[in-house]
Amino acid sequence: MARPPPLGELPPGYTPPARSAAPQGLLFSLGCGIQRHCGKVLFLGLLAFGALALGLRVAIIETDLEQLWVEAGSRVSQELQYTKEKLGEEAAYTSQMLIQTPRQEGENVLTPEALGLHLQAAVTASKVQVSLYGKSWDLNKICYKSGVPLIENGMIERMIEKLFPCVILTPLDCFWEGAKLQGGSAYLPGRPDIQWTNLDPEQLLEELGPFASLEGFRELLDKAQVGQAYVGRPCLHPDDLHCPSSAPNHHSRQAPNVAQELSGGCHGFSHKFMHWQEELLLGGMARDPQGQLLRAEALQSTFLLMSPRQLYEHFRGDYQTHDIGWSEEQAGTVLQAWQRRFVQLAQEALPGNASQQIHAFSSTTLDDILHAFSEVSAARVVGGYLLMLAYACVTMLRWDCAQSQGAVGLAGVLLVALAVASGLGLCALLGIAFNAATTQVLPFLALGIGVDDIFLLAHAFTEAPPGTPLQERTGECLQRTGTSVALTSINNMVAFFMAALVPIPALRAFSLQAAVVVGCNFAAVMLVFPAVLSLDLHRRHCQRLDVLCCFSSPCSARVIQILPQELGDRTVPVGIAHLTATVQAFAHCEASSQHVVTILPPQAHLVPPPSDPLASELFSPGGSTRDLLGQEEGTRQKAACKSLPCARWNLAHFARSQFAPLLLQSHTKAMVLVLSGALLGLSLYGSTLVQDGLALTDVVPRGTKEHAFLSAQLRYFSLYEVALVTQGGFDYAHSQRALFDLHQRFSSLKAVLPPPATQAPRTWLHYYRNWLQGIQAAFDQDWASGRITHHSYRNGSEDGALAYKLLIQTGDAQEPLDFSQLTTRKLVDKDGLIPPELFYVGLTVWVSSDPLGLAASQANFYPPPPEWLHDKYDTTGENLRIPAAQPLEFAQFPFLLHGLQKTADFVETIEGARAACAEAGQAGVRAYPSGSPFLFWEQYLGLRRCFLLAVCILLVCTFLVCALLLLNPWAASLIVLVLAVMTVELFGIMGFLGIKLSAIPVVILVASVGIGVEFTVHVALGFLTSQGSRNLRAARALEHTLAPVTDGAVSTLLGLLMLAGSNFDFIVRYFFVVLTVLTLLGLLHGLVLLPVLLSILGPPPEVVQMYKESPEVLSPPAAQGGGLRWGVAPTLPQSFARVTTSMTVALRPPPLPGAYVHPASEEPTWSPAATPAASGSSNLSSRGPCPAT
Repeated sequence: MARPPPLGELPPGYTPPARSAAPQGLLFSLGCGIQRHCGKVLFLGLLAFGALALGLRVAIIETDLEQLWVEAGSRVSQELQYTKEKLGEEAAYTSQMLIQTPRQEGENVLTPEALGLHLQAAVTASKVQVSLYGKSWDLNKICYKSGVPLIENGMIERMIEKLFPCVILTPLDCFWEGAKLQGGSAYLPGRPDIQWTNLDPEQLLEELGPFASLEGFRELLDKAQVGQAYVGRPCLHPDDLHCPSSAPNHHSRQAPNVAQELSGGCHGFSHKFMHWQEELLLGGMARDPQGQLLRAEALQSTFLLMSPRQLYEHFRGDYQTHDIGWSEEQAGTVLQAWQRRFVQLAQEALPGNASQQIHAFSSTTLDDILHAFSEVSAARVVGGYLLMLAYACVTMLRWDCAQSQGAVGLAGVLLVALAVASGLGLCALLGIAFNAATTQVLPFLALGIGVDDIFLLAHAFTEAPPGTPLQERTGECLQRTGTSVALTSINNMVAFFMAALVPIPALRAFSLQAAVVVGCNFAAVMLVFPAVLSLDLHRRHCQRLDVLCCFSSPCSARVIQILPQELGDRTVPVGIAHLTATVQAFAHCEASSQHVVTILPPQAHLVPPPSDPLASELFSPGGSTRDLLGQEEGTRQKAACKSLPCARWNLAHFARSQFAPLLLQSHTKAMVLVLSGALLGLSLYGSTLVQDGLALTDVVPRGTKEHAFLSAQLRYFSLYEVALVTQGGFDYAHSQRALFDLHQRFSSLKAVLPPPATQAPRTWLHYYRNWLQGIQAAFDQDWASGRITHHSYRNGSEDGALAYKLLIQTGDAQEPLDFSQLTTRKLVDKDGLIPPELFYVGLTVWVSSDPLGLAASQANFYPPPPEWLHDKYDTTGENLRIPAAQPLEFAQFPFLLHGLQKTADFVETIEGARAACAEAGQAGVRAYPSGSPFLFWEQYLGLRRCFLLAVCILLVCTFLVCALLLLNPWAASLIVLVLAVMTVELFGIMGFLGIKLSAIPVVILVASVGIGVEFTVHVALGFLTSQGSRNLRAARALEHTLAPVTDGAVSTLLGLLMLAGSNFDFIVRYFFVVLTVLTLLGLLHGLVLLPVLLSILGPPPEVVQMYKESPEVLSPPAAQGGGLRWGVAPTLPQSFARVTTSMTVALRPPPLPGAYVHPASEEPTWSPAATPAASGSSNLSSRGPCPAT
């Protein structure tokens, strides 16, 4: 058998077809160049993509909520940056919470039994110890302690440091049992260990009075209203042997009325500065008509810990840490280990059969959730890509070995996987931080989108027009499909770039990464994948098996040769004729060779065309020289290896024979338009149901203990600590009235939890003023009694002496003291304002003398006022000179927000707070609100406006891109119309599914415009590049695009399928469900609505007919001895469209689809007796098998 000609050889006299436009010509040249150097292109492409993929080694995963959700450069970001500049990176403390709820819904928890279980869990959690760095760390070492006073007496100072209680907000503080949570202890000779369970501060001061001067400390405790602390409170279980005798119910042994004791809240060890309101302790409260507390459904205790920086500073230089290289990182590690142990033991504190259940949570728990959320699931990634590999291979396998492309499918999916990795690596090199959306969603979404173009190119490559030279197959494929691939990829990139307009850093990073990955996919599909197709072409030319390309094809011993027989005097009309061979055959095997010859007895008859006019029109020779996927007539006339009847069915056949004729009937079109209008109207109604918001419970996996805690907290304790921050740039001393007014306006907001009527507002300015008024009253009493005079204050009280020192201050550095002011001025005037010249001097004294009030105010002054110690017995006069504090640049008023359940509640509160700050700004006060509601919910103020702007801009960009590449604004308008309808319907379906609108669905909605192009542009381009009536062109477009579009949709769904297995309900609801609905809507609109619109309103074709209706055009020289003559026969009725004739078919290796076939000069000739009509014919045979190399 003759050796096959080289792949690059052209047949004699071949002239390449003319290219109709510059882009197609460039794509044709690109494809031909890639085919000539396919090995080099593949090697260099894999090398480049592999090098970029190495960038993943420097990828950074961001888990900081503030960095992920606060818009860079926004108002909130600037405010947050200002806070960090003044106070540092961290909050003052971190919170650990216990929530107790009954197992039986609605059961009352205000019972001694329920409080006893809460005590059991809280005590277990408070006794947690962890061992790190050779040290033991317990709650007393790491807890946050508010306002530890400075005492000159060293012994008392050390004792107070050990005893000073941790800040724990708990309903147990209403009872003596609250002392059991405090772990401090001290030792005094002759006494048992002093603990809060047996400590009576008043009695202790009396015992220590003869040994130390504690008058100042006594006044401090009196001002804080410490009293007997815990030993003066009722015992929850009066039968407890340790219940102190000073407890009100010690002697009666009666259990307290829990609801009555908890009514109005509880107090820490200081009644004045540590008041825990009911809303902080109880959830699901019910009251009687008089407002008395009756019952509650939840209890909450909150343990406050130091921040890592505070813990580091507290133990820096301490003897306990001097030998371990103490650092802030180690402090953070200690806190995290303690918090994890706290949560574990608290959740295990109660037995499984208890009537109550405990939910524990800490800041470390949230960090752990975010880290787990951001981790890449290797199993799901591998599973998703293996599933896609299997689908691509099975879909592209064929019974016909010459048409099978299973290896191409495998290589395409692997190439897309490499492109995704290289795109993410490039993002890492560019410094774009990864986040949960990147690791959980993008690998699967990019895989589904990228494989779509792989299927498109593979389908087009197998359907090359007849007569295409072998060496131009790749160029011809890119010429017909490159425009579609470019349109979809560019629109996807533009869509994701538009989604980057969403001002959320996490989603902006996700959108930019998706755009870069789509760009890498585009480069891989347009440059590297054609090289894979070219290599597969070589494999088919060499008649090798698909996938197992080292083995020869079992069909390699078969050749098909058609020898025309005489048809008598009849001729086949030019026009809509189609040759069909239906044979009755017998087999003959030559002994001298291994050729099997099938002899067909001559017979011919005409078959009338089908009754469906659309189906008959679909097979006319009129076609397009720019057809999207080429005509299939040539491939249908090629013989192939014999396959099963079921294997002959494909989507193109289904579209041609069933789907298109049904869809394009008039009544079907009307039904499609009516149903589409109904779906659009229903979606418009559904869009009104979409609410804004994204709860933390949506992010945490359902069924976990963390989700149970967050659900209980959201239901019972929707409280948020916020602050009203006042900045520098204005004079605090002269703006006191404006500050009071600002506080009043902020306090009047509906969501602000008001303080009890008996308690002053919890702000530094109120505490400061009240403290000044208190020492002024003490001075007035001492002055009236003569204990203080112009020249002496030593006989007065501590407060009177402080007032004396403040009253003589002038604020003038040259003459700081003026004793004549003792009786002519007041520390607070009749309007309740502090004299401006005294403001900063008095601030120094207040900060140093009232640590509990300062801690309770949470003022966080910056710059901090200088330390100054009052010495009543100073004789030098130096203690009279008080350093003034520097002008304030940062201070804050704390508030509690409650009742915030819906996003509308947050938005209303944010707008009210911003309005109050704006009004204060007109009075010269620069202020802003701070806290988690303002960090994470302010995005909703302009989210819908941002969404509409991004979608509108993207639709305009899509129109421009389609109009420029298709050169047809008419078609671009129809595409954009369908995309807009898809976006509206997706938004409406979200409303029916209960998916709330946040920045994440906004990104998907914006990206849906680009993803939707995948389903529409191929059909539109096929319509533009076909001839005939609108119905015929729409049918042809469906015939050529149904298979690749459907395969692309299935591949996208397979890519998304792995998201359904995520542990995070957030991923399932907000990504898998939304993107799956988007894909189904894309299929519905791209393959149903758009063809109907094109058949009604479609633009004219962009191609012209390239053949002449002349008898000579299609009439080759007649075969000797008879043959099939082509020409016009006026006598043949035009209604007959198909001709059945007899032929002689010899089975030999099939020619490669589209390849030029040389005369088989070396083939044995057939006996004239066997084939008399073939003696003078010009027999053709295909190439034989490739020689072994």
